[in-house]
Amino acid sequence: MLDASLGFAALLALIFLRVPIAFAMMIVGIVGFGLVVGWRPSLISAAQSAIHTSQEYSLLVIPLFLLMGNLISSSGLSGRLYDATYAWLGHKPGGLARATIVSCAGFSAVCGSSLATTATMAKIAVPQMRRLGYSQDLAAGAIAAGGTLGILIPPSVIMVLYGVLTQTDIAALFIAGVIPGILGIALYNAAISVVARMKPEAGPPGPIVPLRDKMRALMGVWEILLLFIVVIGGIYVGLFTPNEAAGIGAFGAFLSVVLRRTVSFWNLVEVFFDTAVLSATLVAVLVGAAIFSNFLNMTGMPRQIGEFVAGNGYPAWAVLGLIIVAYVILGMILDSISMILLTIPVFFPLVQTLGLDPIWFGIIVVVVTEISLITPPVGMNIFVLANVVPDIGIRTIYRGVIPFIVADIVRLGLLLAFPVLSLFLPNMMH
Repeated sequence: MLDASLGFAALLALIFLRVPIAFAMMIVGIVGFGLVVGWRPSLISAAQSAIHTSQEYSLLVIPLFLLMGNLISSSGLSGRLYDATYAWLGHKPGGLARATIVSCAGFSAVCGSSLATTATMAKIAVPQMRRLGYSQDLAAGAIAAGGTLGILIPPSVIMVLYGVLTQTDIAALFIAGVIPGILGIALYNAAISVVARMKPEAGPPGPIVPLRDKMRALMGVWEILLLFIVVIGGIYVGLFTPNEAAGIGAFGAFLSVVLRRTVSFWNLVEVFFDTAVLSATLVAVLVGAAIFSNFLNMTGMPRQIGEFVAGNGYPAWAVLGLIIVAYVILGMILDSISMILLTIPVFFPLVQTLGLDPIWFGIIVVVVTEISLITPPVGMNIFVLANVVPDIGIRTIYRGVIPFIVADIVRLGLLLAFPVLSLFLPNMMH
């Protein structure tokens, strides 16, 4: 236990020294294993972990979904998506903020990254909200909170990482995220309604759009609707595996870009290059996590924690509550991927000991991670928004996300109280 604690301390120190988390985990895992067992077994174990992880078949889903999202992002479809949602929702109080939430959800369905969703929608939504006189608090809060949907609404990179680390069915995780994602959209819109009712000047309604124009705007985003239905629907009914669905989604996005001629050849090359770099980075991070996890397992820390909990008879709800508190605290100082990779090797064996459903726990982890993305003082979505729109102060963004954090806490409570919200669709698969 002491060896593992020292390992965690060393790892956090390296992260705060800005050592990339992949290399930080590799260094601590190899050195810790070497000091306790021996250098030769440590190097052999690290090599085997690198080979096994990099050859993991389920990891193919990452570059394909990333490519799909990058192609859609570069094609200008995100702008058309925002226009379509505004046409249907813009006439309501806080309508532009509502449109932002729904647009973020739609973009998440083909992106899978919260940071990319936040950055993309900030460039589109902020100018429009300023034009209609929206308060900066509401505008910033809606964009930062809407961006968190990127890691919950399938496809989700975080879900893939969780699935690989825990050997949980990625297809079931994707499907399990649908209802919590819809619930998140509904509660975020409820938060906007409350803000708009309390401060009508914060989100003035826009003009009513004729039905003909609404339908025309909706037809402009048929690719996103079709891709989501084919990819997620195909997984749900068992037509495709996640890897096959990702390949179909990437090809569909590529076909859309080519037919619309919205991306030049060199921009297309840049999209493929960026996808390759990000995919390699994520695989390196997973290799580092595997090496660090081997070190933790060698120290016996996960087993000892499980035995301690089982031996003292702590109820599952109390242990789960402590895990959630730990995630919230870690989320204030770490980014989402670092948090997942550091905690899952410790918490997941404990979850198995308690007999909790791994799919349900995965959704809980993702939702808590969503909250951490907009929780001060780190809140990665907050900093992405501040970088994209630097004239909106950090304090303004902090004030703006408060109603959405409340909505997230309500959603978390519902998912904890009613696991069926996460498990209904996975249980109905095939």
